[in-house]
Amino acid sequence: MTVSVAMHLSDGVLDVPTSVLFGVVALAWLALAATRGRIDIDDRTAPLAGLLAAFLFAMQLLNVPVLPGVSGHLYGGALAAILLGPWVGALCLAVVVVIQSLLFADGGLTALGANVTNMALLGTACGFAVALAARRWARRSRMGLLGVAFVAGLVSTVAAAAGFVVEYAIGGQADVPLGGLVVVVIGVHAVIGIGEGVITALAVGAIARVRPDLIYLVRPAPEPAEATA
Repeated sequence: MTVSVAMHLSDGVLDVPTSVLFGVVALAWLALAATRGRIDIDDRTAPLAGLLAAFLFAMQLLNVPVLPGVSGHLYGGALAAILLGPWVGALCLAVVVVIQSLLFADGGLTALGANVTNMALLGTACGFAVALAARRWARRSRMGLLGVAFVAGLVSTVAAAAGFVVEYAIGGQADVPLGGLVVVVIGVHAVIGIGEGVITALAVGAIARVRPDLIYLVRPAPEPAEATA
């Protein structure tokens, strides 16, 4: 027996009230991100956000076998947050998730709010929270930065999967026991998260080697005059 586990939820997995609820959550969170993200947008962040969105869009189309019957792909929540900050990173991932749903049917339309909540918002926020808590180690050395990026990538993937578990507990429609779902979804995404962490660390390390000023997590905070300009 094989199990198919996907980060993108399809139509019918959640009931209508739950889908609507998380659609509202996603819209409210994105509105806040758009407002707060204006502070972080500058001449460095804007081009990088476009390049990163294109990179994540392409990488999420490539599925890699993880276990028999299970595949995973680069998610990018922690990577976006570390490079762009939590607000612009969330917006970047939201654009990727929406385009994939509308153009490639990767994730159902009725589940779009839940997918945006899990991948663009929850996973990005949790990945950045981990990175922020360990920022002093990230600033101390290159190996410290790589280690922080790895852990943030791992945590962000598991957090996004945990978001689905919560949504399923509220209004799941599949005939799958919640306990078994928790074990499979969290377990599989913990394995996927290891690969996510490695890729996040490699990407952050490569950018740190040539343009460390592009990494939001470790660059100095802007002066008050710059932040309000």
